[in-house]
Amino acid sequence: MLKHSSILITGGTGSFGHTFVPLTLEKYNPRRLVIYSRDEMKQWEMAKLYGDDERVRFFIGDVRDKERLSRALNGIDFVVHAAATKIVPTAEYNPFECVKTNIHGAMNLVDACIDKGVKRVVALSTDKASNPANLYGATKLVSDKLFISGNSYSGPQDTRFAVVRYGNVMGSRGSVIPFFMQQAKTGVLTITDPRMTRFMITLEEGVELVWRAFDEMAGGEIYVKKIPSMCVTDIARAVAPEAELKTIGIRPGEKLHEQMIGAEDALHTYEYEDYFKILPAIHNWSSDPIRINGGKPVSDGFVYSSDNNPDWMRVETLKHWITKNQSKIGQI
Repeated sequence: MLKHSSILITGGTGSFGHTFVPLTLEKYNPRRLVIYSRDEMKQWEMAKLYGDDERVRFFIGDVRDKERLSRALNGIDFVVHAAATKIVPTAEYNPFECVKTNIHGAMNLVDACIDKGVKRVVALSTDKASNPANLYGATKLVSDKLFISGNSYSGPQDTRFAVVRYGNVMGSRGSVIPFFMQQAKTGVLTITDPRMTRFMITLEEGVELVWRAFDEMAGGEIYVKKIPSMCVTDIARAVAPEAELKTIGIRPGEKLHEQMIGAEDALHTYEYEDYFKILPAIHNWSSDPIRINGGKPVSDGFVYSSDNNPDWMRVETLKHWITKNQSKIGQI
């Protein structure tokens, strides 16, 4: 579907964009891939990676600016929405700014994509949008609902919206692995709570989930990849086995465990070989055979969280991954 098309990614200079862009260029050879973001320095640095590749374009803009979005979407077939205010403490202390980007920005993008006749839109979500306990999660839950409902507003246009949801991205900038690697130099790693668990996914797996959504979506689905969990203490041991662990308490808005599917969504959730799919309750879309596409209904009250996950990553597996990816951890 993406071959020889025009694609735009919002927030494209972030961790996800740095992985999505080269992999998509190689696999699909799009006619044009536009990186839309508001940080000119990040765009300048990223542009150096692609030299004279005429397929890659850079467009300064903010998802808060609907007119600028509309201009950027001229001739675009597919959109990946990765722009967000996403650091939990930052959102707690700057709530208005978080709402403007994560909610108003989503509204702007839905409207602009419909107006411009974009074919398909996939928005990135987060585990924190399931049963949110912080402002970031609450804004992303609203964002998810906006993209799902966008399928009701497209009218005669063929614009369709879907969402992909995943947890902690291994080694991304601002994640716990590079944080622990930096602290390891002091011999002491600070953990918020020794009971804490997290889902573990690579950026490459996140990109593949977006590709799947583009390929399969009928509109309104939330795709959730099956991924392993780890205890935060095991993550610390994988990074610095000899370091002392110091407990400092949970930060404002932080969850003890990550959850990607709550019991309230179980009624509309279907299981596949390597992922789940939450279907919308509206318009009876959750009983649509095209959207179900051979999935198996999960049990009543099903919850997919990092503490009840049947799949756990071993310390040795994470150690091997860190060794293999040492040079790029925390760089994007």
